[in-house]
Amino acid sequence: MGKINFSKIQNELRAVEQSSLPELHLSVLRNITLEPMESYWKYLAYQMGYKAVVQWGKYDRILDEAIEGKEDLFGSNVDCILIFMKLENLSWDLARKFPGLNDQQIQPEINRINNYIEEVLENIRQKTQAPILWHGFEIPSFPVEALCHGQMHKGHASTIGHLNACLQEFLQKASNAYLVDLNRILLRLGYKNFYDFRFWHIGQLPYTLEGLYEIAVEDFKWIRAFKGKNKKCLVLDCDNVLWGGIIGEDGLVGIKLGKTHPGSMYYEFQQEILNLYHQGILIALCSKNNEEDVFEVFEKHPDMLLKREHIVTARVNWDSKTENLKQIAQDLNLGLDHLVMIEDSPFEADLIREFLPEVEVLKLNAEESFEYRNILASCGLFETLTSSKEDKTRTQMYQTEIQRKEVKREAASLEGYYKTLEMELAIHFVDDFSVPRIAQLTQRTNQFSLTTRRYTEFDVKRLQGDGGADVLYIQLKDKFGDLGIVGVCILRYKDQQAVMDTFLLSCRVLGRGVEKAFLSQALCLSQKRGCTSVIGEYYPTRKNVQAKDFYPEQGFEMIEANEKDVLRFQYLLNKEIPLNLGFFKNIDSAITQHSEMKL
Repeated sequence: MGKINFSKIQNELRAVEQSSLPELHLSVLRNITLEPMESYWKYLAYQMGYKAVVQWGKYDRILDEAIEGKEDLFGSNVDCILIFMKLENLSWDLARKFPGLNDQQIQPEINRINNYIEEVLENIRQKTQAPILWHGFEIPSFPVEALCHGQMHKGHASTIGHLNACLQEFLQKASNAYLVDLNRILLRLGYKNFYDFRFWHIGQLPYTLEGLYEIAVEDFKWIRAFKGKNKKCLVLDCDNVLWGGIIGEDGLVGIKLGKTHPGSMYYEFQQEILNLYHQGILIALCSKNNEEDVFEVFEKHPDMLLKREHIVTARVNWDSKTENLKQIAQDLNLGLDHLVMIEDSPFEADLIREFLPEVEVLKLNAEESFEYRNILASCGLFETLTSSKEDKTRTQMYQTEIQRKEVKREAASLEGYYKTLEMELAIHFVDDFSVPRIAQLTQRTNQFSLTTRRYTEFDVKRLQGDGGADVLYIQLKDKFGDLGIVGVCILRYKDQQAVMDTFLLSCRVLGRGVEKAFLSQALCLSQKRGCTSVIGEYYPTRKNVQAKDFYPEQGFEMIEANEKDVLRFQYLLNKEIPLNLGFFKNIDSAITQHSEMKL
């Protein structure tokens, strides 16, 4: 089946079953046979650092399972619910008998399907808020009606498209539910590679192994985003990656780069890189080359789409690429597992994989440069669930952060450095403009996130209207620029007690005292809400170890430690709360501006 061998995956998975990786629980509801897909889900979960546990609902019992709500399918440990509802087994008339139907028969059938979908979603949401991936209806590869009828807005293909549009609308209303477009996969593979009609008739399994794998890949683009495993920085080699040839040998005129062959492949590839840039992905360079030669291309080549301002940081020298990648991660205050390296040299690619296994390497072959754009566009490593205005300026924010580090190195003392920054904080309650960024921070923040809970925009809006909770965000700016929203705090109230459901801060601003000032404001708010104590929770992960002692260092006392190393701390509010002004030029708080804020 092309690049992925089913039997090879089975061999690899035998080792996974014995591993101690964290579990990823997937529940599957379906009206078709899909069991061979389990191996692909498990394989992709393993690539992401998880051991997948797949729980199957009974064949063609989707609504019954949703109503019954068994714990194994809808329990609190479920990470994702995957639904496959093939139209042939839901409505034979719409799928295969369409030319024999009139309008009086078609519309009631559409209504029946829509009511069925709504009932399934409503019953699932009564049991769990786990993410849902619902696989849409497929447009027929061959028309079942005359060519002229296929052009009509009420034709077969347009009717199925209408069903998908309705499905997407229902999913949006259900919250944390998303449509997986199978027609995209069908377009990529072609129907001969996507469908297995023999297995469909024998056992109601409609897809080839290649088709099943591609569906699983599409699913894991979403799951990666759900789990906050998306990558944040694309690191590029230069020669035979951004242009064809070697700049040090071929010169500015001799390299291949332009809108026509043979340079058009590199031109298209750079456009795809820019598409990621505009979505907030950081772009860096790591190349064994002369820096002057490389940046001459950036500045002088007429068909160079990437410019110096698009590059957040660059390591163009003759040093080891592994050391340069470490330096890039350090420059950006990112973990190595947030980097994706584009490399054309097999030697360098293998070296990085061996010594920096955390870095994802996309190996390119210059002889197949026509595939560069597709390889990057299809990798699914940078997918996110939300977008915010900060995405548009992320590179500039990181560039100014590098300037701050340079000033810090030159400062006589840390105290002097902080004072020269002229930092200003603003703490606000969630509003409609801040919802996308707040959701994004919960999904992307790992290093300083005390509970690492992930929320969608719908979740944040629901909390916004919850009388028993508060959502706060903090903004930071200094003399170098506006860093935007850099922190989130979610407080839940019950019986005169506030629980810190979420407390997180962007890694870009750690160590400046922002977290202390933010916590002080959250404690003040809890006090104003009439609470007598605040509970802070710490859920350990591989990445948030540095946050483990945050609460005790701020005066919280430990009250519980369970077998999963989850720690609970308490802060009594029967004392004056320090404001922790630190080195800030100004703190503008919506909390301290109000004297009484009872629930």
